[in-house]
Amino acid sequence: MPRTLRHRPMRRLKATVLASAVSVCLLAASAPPTPLGVGDRLFPYLGNPGYDVASYDLAFTYPGDNGKPLQAVTTIDARVTRTLRSVNLDFGHGKVASVEVDGRPAAFTTAGEDLVVTPKAPLPEHSLTRITVHHTSDPATAQGRDGGWVRTADGLAMANQADAAHLVFPCNDHPSDKALFTIRVTAPDGYTAVANGLPEGVARAGGRATWTYRTRHPMATELAQVSIGRSTVLHRTGPHGLPVRDVVPSKDRKALEPWLAKTPDQIAWMESKVGRYPFETYGLLMASATTGFELETQTLSLFERDLFTDPAYPKWYVESVMVHELSHQWFGDSVTPRAWSDLWLNEGHATWYEALYAEEKAHKSMETRMKAAYGASDQWRAAGGPPARPKPPAAGQKTGIFRANVYDGAALVLYALRRQIGEAAFERLERAWVRGNRDSTATTADFVRLASDVAGRDLSGFFKAWLYGAKTPPMPGHPDWKPAPRQKNVPRTMKR
Repeated sequence: MPRTLRHRPMRRLKATVLASAVSVCLLAASAPPTPLGVGDRLFPYLGNPGYDVASYDLAFTYPGDNGKPLQAVTTIDARVTRTLRSVNLDFGHGKVASVEVDGRPAAFTTAGEDLVVTPKAPLPEHSLTRITVHHTSDPATAQGRDGGWVRTADGLAMANQADAAHLVFPCNDHPSDKALFTIRVTAPDGYTAVANGLPEGVARAGGRATWTYRTRHPMATELAQVSIGRSTVLHRTGPHGLPVRDVVPSKDRKALEPWLAKTPDQIAWMESKVGRYPFETYGLLMASATTGFELETQTLSLFERDLFTDPAYPKWYVESVMVHELSHQWFGDSVTPRAWSDLWLNEGHATWYEALYAEEKAHKSMETRMKAAYGASDQWRAAGGPPARPKPPAAGQKTGIFRANVYDGAALVLYALRRQIGEAAFERLERAWVRGNRDSTATTADFVRLASDVAGRDLSGFFKAWLYGAKTPPMPGHPDWKPAPRQKNVPRTMKR
């Protein structure tokens, strides 16, 4: 606190206060812009404080060459949560031509991977604001970074997890700030554009087409998806009349159709476990690209085409991977982690239902898989941290948080929980979790509280050991399960 000035003459006091205010303003005006963040333990500069995004309107113009930048306009509608003299947006890979705030030109500069926008007047707390950025969106790989646009054999797709959406468009790139999306893509005739949500129409003029899509549920930036290619969109109907649409390279349509036909039954299977599908549509985007992973982008999951065409992958394995990404629509997309340390809630559940599907449909024993996971769990914890406290990724390897400790290591936690509270209580918990947190964000602490409520007893000690312990606790009902001898190399998963 400042020392008291009450004994000074009033005139001098006013002069002193005025001089101090001027000094503060000068200092604020001259202070260099700095990158901000929302305090995520794993990604400290991801996201930005001071506003809550309500919606994004993304407009991309594709030049017909996936090696050249797209022209783009990003419009952000947001609610200001504290008075802002400047607004930080995450944007790390593209050129900004101009910025407007509420229709008026605004100054802008960069700081780290932030675009710092200074409007002509401060934005008052509780006000609504619209920020429009005219920029390029560059599909060339950002130096030292992975993610963003993925170049396919005939166009582009997106892979923005975990922190790469801001390599594509300016945004508040943290899963805690979900928003509605409208996505418009203009491309030359002969290309098809598909994005998250439902189509709103296509307008054709001058040898080009503009495709518009809109989500009906809020979405995290890392789940945004845009496909541009010489593609065919296949339509079918899922449970309750759900529109299912798949995007495939046109030349592969016939070969891929038997796999795509499985999706409606897989959705019905997931609904039998956790309740009704949470979004307005679903489908698979099969990309002619090598990514090393599959990705649960909301309502349109990204898959490598070769997963379905390479005979080296067993049929049961491919189907279980399809269910892994499908289950993310409930766990990760509809119920989104509030911080990246809560990633186990996404991947543990997706791995759990992947394994359960393989057990029920292909007779691949869940217990055998979990026993193997138990044997490796101590090694996974040492390499990547315990499931709910993963180690930060190495520099330039932001996808490094996707380690075995948050896949089978986290599914092992759910296996232990089911044995601890019983199958009936576990199933009630799963349904209550996705129903109570639909279209929202949630934390590990939220899951622990709900599990305790459903079980009728305090499970905080159980979860503390299983989620945060350096060593894997004894498995309930399996005192014979032991850690396996240490292995030097643990294979990396291809799923996300």
